[in-house]
Amino acid sequence: MSDATIAIAGPQPTSRVDLIGARDPNWLRLVLIALTILFGAAFLLAPLAVVAAEAFAKGAPVFWAALSDPDAFAAIRLTLTIALIVVPINTALGIAAAWTVSKFDFKGKTLLLTLLDLPFSVSPVVSGLVFVLVFGAQGLLGSWFADRGIQVIFAVPGMVLATLFVTCPFVARELIPVMQQFGSTEEEAALSLGASGWKTFVTVTLPNIRWALLSGVLLCNARAMGEFGAVSVVSGHIRGLTNTIPLQVEILYNEYNIAAAFALASLLALLALVTLGLKSLLEWRVHGSLR
Repeated sequence: MSDATIAIAGPQPTSRVDLIGARDPNWLRLVLIALTILFGAAFLLAPLAVVAAEAFAKGAPVFWAALSDPDAFAAIRLTLTIALIVVPINTALGIAAAWTVSKFDFKGKTLLLTLLDLPFSVSPVVSGLVFVLVFGAQGLLGSWFADRGIQVIFAVPGMVLATLFVTCPFVARELIPVMQQFGSTEEEAALSLGASGWKTFVTVTLPNIRWALLSGVLLCNARAMGEFGAVSVVSGHIRGLTNTIPLQVEILYNEYNIAAAFALASLLALLALVTLGLKSLLEWRVHGSLR
């Protein structure tokens, strides 16, 4: 095709998205965009706006008093503590699982991928009940831990285990497609030049997966702080000891302490929005680096 032909034809679509969008009539594109915006505003933004409005319905002093309550402060501290324990563990496990799946060929890889997706398909309540059956007083291992003075269920260890289970897939699932895309060529080249395995990972693999890794960590952290079902089953709902922010919100709401419940709920929503904002920033950085 000559330069004159290209000039006459005008700008050409540069991607599959452009090609598909170029064939759609403008009215259809406008309708779909409007419906998407309306759906997002009605079902996503409106509930958050209601939570924020209810949190400050009785004024800022009531809002800050609800957050500074000893039970609320204990719930906030416990939520952050569980996240600080769970996220590093699942980050290490996610990297190991992603490396295993993307770098090695072995029998049972499909089974491993299925196991990674298991927390997505199993109800969190069911997973919590499983931990009760295993570590409870009458469970398979409950008496063994009890004889050694270790309480798992209705204590922080059980809550950590339940949160580990439900947040397990996030890091691995973000890393696997990225590692498969990059392949093993660069690692093999570094190893052939005399680099150790650890140095190869730090200088070659980690820079390639850093954005996907950070995205998986953020998603894992958001789920760890917002988990309700599994943690509710194993926590015992002990005020000031085993209540996380979601559990404390439920208790306050059931007690008709609406202002305090929405104050804590707004804090949890704010943490979720911060996480979403950081994830969007990472995705923007990734897309910008690919251009």
